[in-house]
This record gives sequence, C-alpha cells and structure tokens, in this order.
Amino acid sequence: MNSKQDPHSVKVGMVQMRVSPDRAAHFDKVAKHVEQCVKEGAQIVCLQELSFDPYFCQEENHDFFQLAEGLDGEISRYSSDLARRNGIVLLTGLFERRAPGIFHNSFLVFEKDGSLAGVYRKTHIPDDPSFMEKFFFTPGENEFPTFDTSVGKLGICICWDQWFPEASRLTAMGGAQIIFYPTAIGWLAEDKEDYGQSQLEAWKTMMRSHAIANGVFVCAPNRVGRESAIEFWGNSFVCDPYGNFLFEGDTESEISPVVELNLDLCEVARTHWPFFRDRRVDLYGDLNKKWR
Repeated sequence: MNSKQDPHSVKVGMVQMRVSPDRAAHFDKVAKHVEQCVKEGAQIVCLQELSFDPYFCQEENHDFFQLAEGLDGEISRYSSDLARRNGIVLLTGLFERRAPGIFHNSFLVFEKDGSLAGVYRKTHIPDDPSFMEKFFFTPGENEFPTFDTSVGKLGICICWDQWFPEASRLTAMGGAQIIFYPTAIGWLAEDKEDYGQSQLEAWKTMMRSHAIANGVFVCAPNRVGRESAIEFWGNSFVCDPYGNFLFEGDTESEISPVVELNLDLCEVARTHWPFFRDRRVDLYGDLNKKWR
C-alpha cells in the first residue's frame, strides 16, 4: 500500500491514565489528555486498551456484556468527533458488540476528518487469574492489518498480542512503520514482590525486540491505578527501530507524552540490519503448526 503522503517524521502522542467508572467524566478526561498532546504538536494519539471502560475481565460476569457497543455507538461517535475537532489520527479502544454472542476487544482508527479508517480486533486472547478475557472476547480474524493513514503507515496489536513475534512480523510485512501496543497490564499482589520487576522488564524487552527484529517504532500506552485485584503498572514507552527508549513513563503518573519519530530510520535500520533480506521463508512452514 502507498501512503497518502510520505512524511519523514511524525509526532506521536500517547495517553497513560486511570479509568473513571463515570463515563461522562472519563470522556472529559480523555479529551483533556488528547488536547494536551495536540498542544505539543501530536499528529496521532493512541489511547490505552479498553480506553473508556474499567478492566472488567477480572471476573466472569455476564452483566459486563452490557458495556459493549457497536461501531456506531457512543464511544465511536465521541472518538470520531474528538479526532475531527483536533485534526488528528486517533486510535481508540472499544469493547465491541459485533453481533449477538460475538464480542471483540477492538481498536478503531479515526482519520483527521473523523472518518473511520479501520478496525483491528485483538487476536490473541488470554485466560489467566484476573485476566479472564476468553469469557468475553472472540479472537479477531483480520490478520494484522496495516492502516495507511494521512500521517504514515501504522499497525496495532493489543496487549497479549505483544508477546507473539508472529504478530509483529506480519504487521511489519504489511508496511507498518509504527506498531502501537495499547495495553492493560499490571501486577497481582501475590506476584509483585517475587516476580514484579522481572514481569515488567520482560514486557518492555519483548516489545523492544519486535522493534529491532522488524525495523519499526513501537509505542506502548498502558493504564495506571488499581482496579480490583490489579495494580496497573503504567511504564508506557516509545522505542526506535534499534530498541532505544525515546520515552519511558513511570508506574503512577497520568501523562500524555508526545514524541517525534523520524520514519526514515525504519529504512536505515532495515538496510543496515537486513533481517528481512536473510529470512529463510523456505524453512518456516512448520510455523503454522502448534508444535513439531
């Protein structure tokens, strides 16, 4: 796909924040963070996973299905207007009701004019203590698309997707220069003391490795604050195609950082570290199996 324009750089904003259970108050809070990004020159802003909802997947409760909306619902309309008013590309998370009995953890891409440019539906769905997402979400089937936006080519992988190198590789092969990993991840109290730091470092290391292996920028906005059993650890970050941190957040602050990305660096990295050139695709057939 050819980009609608070919910018050498783009200013990217992310939002790291707590989620208010009051939907109207949360809309206002998101708008203030987005507007702050715009004041600092952001051309594209990415929110965190399930951007307007508390992280309800901590228990298998059918009542939470009432939070889901269609692509024409309140969250979509609000996000479209927010993108249009601020003249930005906006990435927004949604608990999507696609059809009776089919629900997705989705991310919507809105163009500067408020039009819906595309949808990514989370592909890898976890089922762990306090992360019981398989009860709620149907895996997406849209095979890691790349979105050709007015500010560049981008891909989206959501939270648990970030642990799978196949997802980042296919997203990059679609032409993405930036991969966004909107996230809702944190510590459980019983794990934090013994494993907390290693969990956090593994999370960062995995996504940095995707940046290096694929010659792309990675942007990972995560939420903060405690919700029931989970202490969300923030640490939102941006890294370049060599894995260098361009920005790192902390574990508690509500922030809306803006980072300028020189997109020419993607080609420089891929030329000097030619991993795509040297891939032996003739030997990778077994990757479509669970095990050899």
